[in-house]
Amino acid sequence: MTAMPTTTFTPLRREDPALLTGRGTYTGDVLCPGTLHAVFVRSPMPHGRVRAVDTHGAEGAPGVVAVLTAATLTTLGQAVWMPQPNPLLPITYAPQMDVLARDVVSYVGQPVALVVARSQAEAQHAAQKVQLDIEPLTPVLDFAGTESVTQVSHQFEDAARVQPAVTTSINCKVELDVPRVLALSMEPRGMLAQWVHASDDSPESLNVWLGTQSPSRAQADIAAALVWPEARVRVISGHVGGAFGAKSSVCPEDLAIVLAARLLRASVRWQSTRSEEFTSGMHGRGARLKGSLSLSDDGHFDTLSADLRFTVGAWLPFSAVAPLRNAARILPGPYRVAKLDVQGSAGLSHSAPVTIYRGAGRPEAALLMETLVDQAARAAGMDPVELRRRNLVPASAMPYTTPTGEVFDSGDYLRALTQACERFDYEGQRQLQAQRRAQGEVLGIGLALYVEPCGTGWESAHIDWHEDGTVTVATGSPAQGQGHGTTYARIAAQALGLSPEAVTVIYGDTALCPPGVGALASRSTAIAGSAIVQACNELKARRAAGEALPLSAGGRFTAAESWSYGCVIARMSVDRDTGRPTIEQMVWADDAGHIVHPELAKGQLIGGLAQGLGQAMFEKLVYDEAGQLITGSLMDYAVPRADDMPAIDIQSFAIPSPNNLLGAKGVGEAGCIGVPAALMNAARDALSPLGECPLQFPLTAEQFWRAMNGQA
Repeated sequence: MTAMPTTTFTPLRREDPALLTGRGTYTGDVLCPGTLHAVFVRSPMPHGRVRAVDTHGAEGAPGVVAVLTAATLTTLGQAVWMPQPNPLLPITYAPQMDVLARDVVSYVGQPVALVVARSQAEAQHAAQKVQLDIEPLTPVLDFAGTESVTQVSHQFEDAARVQPAVTTSINCKVELDVPRVLALSMEPRGMLAQWVHASDDSPESLNVWLGTQSPSRAQADIAAALVWPEARVRVISGHVGGAFGAKSSVCPEDLAIVLAARLLRASVRWQSTRSEEFTSGMHGRGARLKGSLSLSDDGHFDTLSADLRFTVGAWLPFSAVAPLRNAARILPGPYRVAKLDVQGSAGLSHSAPVTIYRGAGRPEAALLMETLVDQAARAAGMDPVELRRRNLVPASAMPYTTPTGEVFDSGDYLRALTQACERFDYEGQRQLQAQRRAQGEVLGIGLALYVEPCGTGWESAHIDWHEDGTVTVATGSPAQGQGHGTTYARIAAQALGLSPEAVTVIYGDTALCPPGVGALASRSTAIAGSAIVQACNELKARRAAGEALPLSAGGRFTAAESWSYGCVIARMSVDRDTGRPTIEQMVWADDAGHIVHPELAKGQLIGGLAQGLGQAMFEKLVYDEAGQLITGSLMDYAVPRADDMPAIDIQSFAIPSPNNLLGAKGVGEAGCIGVPAALMNAARDALSPLGECPLQFPLTAEQFWRAMNGQA
């Protein structure tokens, strides 16, 4: 392939200091002379029949090169549908979604036409001249009873505990709504598709700059859309500024841009606006959870029943069913139960698509289970810590097969609970709570334990040990700000007995790196890091056998799933007059296995905490009854600010996983899993003198005020 454009991304062995000084290279920063600019014309309604798309006014506008619709793509033989989803669960129905809407529109913001012009301003001006004639149809809202696209069922009975039948003394029920949220990455979605003309020794090709968590899968999806071999598509993922699952799948806009580049034999750039991200970008969460938990007379968990309903929106991104699968398989979390009945489904609606979002089903499972445990403790008149102690899976049972057939590889859940309680001074805090309540304060203490499955499967690495003693590591697992370059360099340096300064790490470029699954599901250090260790071990063995530098080695490492876990305890006060909540203290004990880089691991924990805090206290995407998004900007959608972050005491300990060469477990999603559940329990505990208040996320001041004034 030809050389890359003027501004390029060169991965470093350390995290690029340019990011701290505003000199990072995001997709929008890549320069390519002669690039055309694209703007999408989007559906203004959630559901309707497309009667006509009039492009004449736009086609005659200044600077316009082309206006593409589903009809023109078909005429040119370029009709393309979105890739099929990952069948992590049996998929009974997956709608065929056109890259550009053809006969019907299915959500507000769906791309209907694409205007390509010589400048961004000209493309925006022309896009306003495209006239859409759409006959309105009645939209189906989230959880409105549509036929499910997939279902899951887990049933379990421990005969030794059920027979003879135990006496059930407590049976608690809870219903929880988990609102949709938005992944607010620093750079919204965008793409530069650079057209590379054919030469004597190579056919036409594309260099695609795309902020993606999975360059290899993006390469495959783009090549399939173009009906090309993958080698003719080069995907480069530079600085991304966060992805959180929302950039794990290609979107319709991505494929429309590469089709436009091919049709026009030109380079084409598209940059989403923040407003477009709200309406047409990938959403996260979106679930309705019902559960019940019964206790035997001796305070052990008898029966856990759960009904999990998830929404996937209008179409299925690659990982659309992962949240439902994870939530269903994780229950009952770190606890033993005598009987389990989990039923789940995911349904379509006329709204933006829902994909994995940091945690992807893990937070939902923890929220449901931990809310039930605290409610059961109140009903039984037991301390919630004592109830958990009686029911935790013991360390002696590891590896432990769960009621849903998962295997916990290693861990000591009681240690996490005990350690968190000691750091929090749990007994002293309960006494202080009683004193402050006696003085009229509204104060709650909430805790939550969680488990975090950390990905399975394979990753790849290629290592060159150069004659001068330096090393280049190429990995198929990229980064979006987690610090993988620094971590991978340290892993290789420790394995080879070198300084990290001698190691250069390359990632995020399909032309320079081996294929990989990608950076998601808390899997990168455990699996991609093990692939690096495996290649380094081969190099060391060959050096020991007398082979001289330079040497190269590489390959894939395949791992069974590791499970991290932890315990979060929070103290929350609520202003009696205004309902405003304040998180006064938070303690967190976490086991992420062997930690390669403690500073980066702590950063991941804090970042996850911030997003978990956002879900619990601030964030909620809302559609009205007409299917219109009414939280379509940061004027309407609240996110945590720096001064909203509570003081946090994090203590990590390590019980290595036996399932990979580093003994590592995931860390990136933990804050989104444990923190929201702990805050929900703190909030409900604060209002517990009033009875069981059915609080929901986000835990706003208005909701507290209404509950305290009998208006819940």
